Amino acid sequence: MLYLVLAIIALAIAAFFVGQHRAMSIVDGAVSQLHSRPGQHGLFLALVSAGPALLALLAWGGFGPSIETALIKSQFAAELSELSIPQVEAFVRDARAIAFGGIVAFSDATKEAAAKAYQAVHSTGTIAVAILAVLIAITGFVFGYRRITAPFRARHIVERAVKWFLILCSLIAILTTLGIVLSLVFESIRFFQKVPVFSFLFGIHWSPQSAFEGAGAEASSVNALAFGAVPLFAGTFLITVLAMLVAAPIGLMSAIYLSDYASSRVRAVAKPMLEILAGVPTVVYGFFAALTVAPFFRRLGDGFGLDVASESALAAGIVMGIMIIPFVSSLSDDVINSVPQSLRDGSYALGATKSETIRRVILPAALPGIVSALMLAISRAIGETMIVVMAAGLAANLTINPLEAVTTVTVQIVTLLVGDQEFDSAKTLAAFALGLVLFCVTLAMNVAALRVVQKYREQYD
Repeated sequence: MLYLVLAIIALAIAAFFVGQHRAMSIVDGAVSQLHSRPGQHGLFLALVSAGPALLALLAWGGFGPSIETALIKSQFAAELSELSIPQVEAFVRDARAIAFGGIVAFSDATKEAAAKAYQAVHSTGTIAVAILAVLIAITGFVFGYRRITAPFRARHIVERAVKWFLILCSLIAILTTLGIVLSLVFESIRFFQKVPVFSFLFGIHWSPQSAFEGAGAEASSVNALAFGAVPLFAGTFLITVLAMLVAAPIGLMSAIYLSDYASSRVRAVAKPMLEILAGVPTVVYGFFAALTVAPFFRRLGDGFGLDVASESALAAGIVMGIMIIPFVSSLSDDVINSVPQSLRDGSYALGATKSETIRRVILPAALPGIVSALMLAISRAIGETMIVVMAAGLAANLTINPLEAVTTVTVQIVTLLVGDQEFDSAKTLAAFALGLVLFCVTLAMNVAALRVVQKYREQYD
């Protein structure tokens, strides 16, 4: 299928040049006689040649697996009639895995037969769709080639196609966001049918693994008191505050130095080196926190007679702050540099020093952008997982002591969704409730940032 897509793309490229040449040859090179530019005629021919064929392949990629699964279920209806719905889904999944060279835990003659049938259905469907796509591409090329004439309005068609493509991209982004929100809401509703909202938001004990009293009816045996998320909120807040105490001053001061004090040579070296921190994988920061920073704080605490845990919020917060320094520094630097030079010159003309100009003119003018940078950094800190897992641990402790081990919302989401996921279990559904809370908090922060930007935005000539 990949080779077919590449072939259609190659056809589109060839159609562009053919259409361009066709438009020029019709008017013997007199471009002024064409309604549209030759390149627009070429784009038209490329669109009608490759567009419908690619849409056919895309439709098969989206609906083909469901069609294949339905055919296999109908072919093996007798064998599957005695199985439950989860068992049928597992049978089809294993048959598909065997058909495409995967490994399954258990296989039998029926699954092997279903896998062979899956291979046959998939091969037949792929060949049929490939032939259909080729026929559509050839038909589109012939149709478009005949439509190219001097008065043909190719520009209108191309611009309309581009417009609808941009609209489709926008709809995809909107629908993706809507799908994420709805999935969180619906799964969270299922969770709150098992665990009261008040117990979840204000409970102080988090232990989903011990939430079930027995193996009986799960819905009636849930211990709602084991799903108190306050320790997770407290741990997330503590680590985020520690991270921002490191990132905000260092990042902001770095931005001020690079924009107003550093020479062009120093800036050319320092700014890229600072931004390298943004490209370091978070797992590397996790190793650094677990193997270097956490032991350092533990030895330092022992020297002062303090009991510092081997996995502490302090180590995770410090390293996370180092990680998000480039977010604050780079964005703040861009915002400060965007402040008009006329404001600086006016301040200097009134006798202000450079430091006074920065404090009383530049920073107030750049405040909306700086707030946005800080909000982005806070969101990045709230959503971080790997550093917390490796440096702060998994213990859901309700504490504000940075020397103790804590955990965060994102870490618990990962923990709850590791292994076999039973989406009728309160333990698994709790991850969606945590995700919904995290989404609401991040949304509230973004709204607050927008209000600050709107309130303090200045208009300059």
